[in-house]
Amino acid sequence: MQVSPEVTPDSVPAAKAAPRQITVLGAGAWGTAVAMALAGRHDVLLWGRNGEAMAAMAASGENAYLPGFPLPPQLRIGADFDAAVAHAAGEHGLLIAACPVAGLRPMLHQLKDKAIPNLVWLCKGFEGGTGLLPHQIVQEVLGDAIPGGALSGPSFAQEVARGLPCALTIASHSAALRASVVSALHGGGIRVYASEDLVGVEVGGAVKNVLAIATGVADGLGLGLNARAALITRGLAEITRLGTALGGQTETFMGLTGMGDLILTCTGDLSRNRRVGLGLAQGKALETIVAELGHVAEGVPCAKAVRELARRMGVDMPITNAVAGVLFDGDVPQVMVQQLLSRDPRAEAA
Repeated sequence: MQVSPEVTPDSVPAAKAAPRQITVLGAGAWGTAVAMALAGRHDVLLWGRNGEAMAAMAASGENAYLPGFPLPPQLRIGADFDAAVAHAAGEHGLLIAACPVAGLRPMLHQLKDKAIPNLVWLCKGFEGGTGLLPHQIVQEVLGDAIPGGALSGPSFAQEVARGLPCALTIASHSAALRASVVSALHGGGIRVYASEDLVGVEVGGAVKNVLAIATGVADGLGLGLNARAALITRGLAEITRLGTALGGQTETFMGLTGMGDLILTCTGDLSRNRRVGLGLAQGKALETIVAELGHVAEGVPCAKAVRELARRMGVDMPITNAVAGVLFDGDVPQVMVQQLLSRDPRAEAA
């Protein structure tokens, strides 16, 4: 039986959640923001691998990745991995992996043979070298015994930390996990939808970062709002082509984790990937841009992985190819734009 890609929280058969024991593994900006948003309703522990940094965070009541946002007093802080996992090991516990895609496999190996009832990941992208999506990495390392799902959608960490509203989607093949996550996370400023289209949700969350770099380049070159609209629209076509080729549902790319996340990341001033594009348009070296960000910009490694995957699958992705050319092949942003404009539209897939 097929369900719609996004199911409203009100239609998910989940009871109001009692306080849960939740562990967020990863104390970057996004992991911290999620932990902050949940700390008022649940018993939340935020884990980071750097003991000194976590001690400083606990002492100051603030994360250096989110300056100016006081941590809730109820939020637990820790650097003991085993204790953090054990905190969420109960029947109603929830473990959230908040690491970049590059760090997911090492973290999963740490979780092997540990008692965890379920796992939700926040990372967006394709694994370098393998081209695997996060759920495929989880399956390779942990198998099918542990219910898992991707939590994704248009969301900037700073706004979530501030308590501003956002809407997210939990995607999983497990109906029980979807209902459990909606029940636990839906509330306050966070609205959570459910989807069984794990592939579509993950592809949308990954490729939109590449297209945000392209939009940042266009904006940085002063190409105007018309060009921005064209890039976003044609970018959505690229996401849909790749996503459906991988087994995702077309409708998913019209929702929060497709069009919604794409619009936010391409236009929002808080977008790291957009800022990468702006820097490239200014002639800055990629290394300089990344150093100035001080955060991971997932669109950079994702551009290479998506280009390789699309070539293997025969999927037409001209914007992604152009971004990868600027990032890794020494192409000039202005030349990238001319190449895209000069393409024969009759030869381009819809």
